[in-house]
Amino acid sequence: MTRSSIIFAVLLCFLIRSIYGRTLTLFTMNDNVVMSPSPAPNADIGHAHVDRYGHGPSPSHGRSVDYSPAPSPSHVSNGSASGQGENVYDVRSFGAIGDGLTDDTVAFKSAWVTACQVECANPKIVVPRGFTFLLQPLIFTGPCKSEVVFQVEGSIVPPDGPESWPKKISKKQWLIFYKTHGLIFQGSGLIDGRGEKWWNLPCKPHKGINGTTLPGPCDSPVAIRFFGSTNLTVKGIKFINSPEFHIRFDACQNVHVNSLVIKSPGYSPNTDGIHVENTNDVQIYNSVISNGDDCISIGAGSHNLDIKNVTCGPSHGISIGSLGVHNSKACVSNITVTNCVIKHSDNEVRIKTWQGGSGSVSDITFDSIRMDTVRNPVMIDQYYCLSKNCSNQTSAVSIASISYSNIKGTYDPRGPPLHLACSDSVPCTNITISGLELHPASGTGSVPTHKYGSIEEPFCWNAYGSLGAFTIPPVYCLLEGSPLDVPGIDIGIC
Repeated sequence: MTRSSIIFAVLLCFLIRSIYGRTLTLFTMNDNVVMSPSPAPNADIGHAHVDRYGHGPSPSHGRSVDYSPAPSPSHVSNGSASGQGENVYDVRSFGAIGDGLTDDTVAFKSAWVTACQVECANPKIVVPRGFTFLLQPLIFTGPCKSEVVFQVEGSIVPPDGPESWPKKISKKQWLIFYKTHGLIFQGSGLIDGRGEKWWNLPCKPHKGINGTTLPGPCDSPVAIRFFGSTNLTVKGIKFINSPEFHIRFDACQNVHVNSLVIKSPGYSPNTDGIHVENTNDVQIYNSVISNGDDCISIGAGSHNLDIKNVTCGPSHGISIGSLGVHNSKACVSNITVTNCVIKHSDNEVRIKTWQGGSGSVSDITFDSIRMDTVRNPVMIDQYYCLSKNCSNQTSAVSIASISYSNIKGTYDPRGPPLHLACSDSVPCTNITISGLELHPASGTGSVPTHKYGSIEEPFCWNAYGSLGAFTIPPVYCLLEGSPLDVPGIDIGIC
């Protein structure tokens, strides 16, 4: 072999070895993606909102907690809940244990802060299946640099009852998502509020004689509150046994709720399934709710809500209000409730306002609703009062343009099938009723026979509107047309 041939062979071998080594390096990097998140800051539970929310560093139930910075994770679990893909942050990588006893608050806070700083499409925080994570009251603060996915596949629980709650932290809320944009809170996991000990506080209505309350502390936390957030999605998760409201939306815009299951016992007080307040453009679809209070409650300042394919009950039905308490102004408009089922509930579709308020409820549609053994199936109550000591007042929240159509099923004959009690001074106007078909349920035990003469007839007071098709039972009490005298003051202006 010539000298030039030997040199060529050596160079060829070196080139092949270089290419082979680079190929192995590339495959190794792709198979073991390691991300290096920025170090988590001090896990100050209150973050920048100590004064606003009453938060501060909180002790753990039964152990001391080190609130020094959590270590940066040695690896970031990537992918879906099973752990594949980029920009996915498993809370265990930040120190969460998930045994239901260890306080995992710092780990969740660190995972949130890390994901919140990522400038990419939809960084994902994963709460893995098969684990139960104990969290103290916590605020997840935005806005983030991108739209975060919070994937709940496991279980999340709070401290167990008032005695275990951190002493210096407000008892009015547990988990808060504040000023987020584009948050997707989803999964097949469980949020368990562990509410039994809260429901048994002496102040709760079911503890006193005949529904009265007894003296003592009464604050109870809302399980999850979304506050000041936009383009928000909540879907798939199961919520159970909240101490008070299960989910609350305050001052939010563009909210999409889908496929939730919300459950607590019928005796659990004030456990509204979903409460909406000062929030616009909301969709609540395809969900099942049973609880001890309103299935869905709509408070002041809420506009453009679409509620569809929701099953409620046992519960207190779907309610607008109560509104106008303490002579306040309340405005609610453009609410549509369609294709829903309400069963074994104290109310079905209800509008309730206090005397002395102002503002208006307008453009409300209840359509294609089926009920099963519901007490007070159709109700407007402008004399709402939690005691017998409410004084008569002339001012009232105006109620107008309310449509009831295709409401069918059975009702508890201990109350009337329709109850429209409007203000003496501010009549309800433009009430339309069509396709109403309500029959007394059998087996309620309160009425020996179901002959028409033995049950209450529909009740109306100062309610004006029109009837469409023939209704069962007949609604003779609705006044035709419009009232001659309309209040001259700006009660109904919003």
